[in-house]
Amino acid sequence: MSGEKKTKAKAEQAKGKVKEAAGRAVGNESMEAKGRAEQAKGDARQAKEKTKDVFKH
Repeated sequence: MSGEKKTKAKAEQAKGKVKEAAGRAVGNESMEAKGRAEQAKGDARQAKEKTKDVFKH
């Protein structure tokens, strides 16, 4: 997996977790949902890169 893309996926996941936790802490459901969405986007990006790595070998 490309180091840059892997880092971007991890950053999205981390940012999403922080946003979700902050939303939960203040009772903001919208922020919490956006955090979950960012995590999902990071997960999807990571899965895509792993799939590309599998087919390279």
